[in-house]
Amino acid sequence: MDPEPIRIARCDPDEADARWCLDQYYGELSRLFEEGFDVALSTVADTSAYREPRGAFLVARIGDRAVGCGALTRTAPRVAYIKRMWVDGSVRGRGLGRRMLESLEETARALGCRVAELETNRALTAAIRLYRTAGYEEVPPFNDEHYAHHWFRKRLSPNPLG
Repeated sequence: MDPEPIRIARCDPDEADARWCLDQYYGELSRLFEEGFDVALSTVADTSAYREPRGAFLVARIGDRAVGCGALTRTAPRVAYIKRMWVDGSVRGRGLGRRMLESLEETARALGCRVAELETNRALTAAIRLYRTAGYEEVPPFNDEHYAHHWFRKRLSPNPLG
């Protein structure tokens, strides 16, 4: 029997499922980062940046259960800044991280963005591998994110197939 399908959809970042995902994500970062994690020290700590028309917040669900999230906000007219990508440990290994990243890129294109930027901490080795294999190139720091060790950028074609 096939596992239940995973659906990814936009939602308000203050909805219960979004808050739950963010709480799980922040808790995981607190355990993984050498110095812990305090969202107040991070760039884009205020979730209002993830609302239309400036941004978007996506939640992945299996049935009614939230199992992942990702967000973006525009930092310039054609630049999307991807943040808060997280996948629940119970569904890792099913390609959800890549699907979430592709959904965020598609959302960025719909908002008129032609470049996606993100950064990550050295402890998140699976994320670093994902970004590199998804076509992101490591670039010099473009912000002062407290927890970042790697900064990435990708040009988004207007058509995801081209």
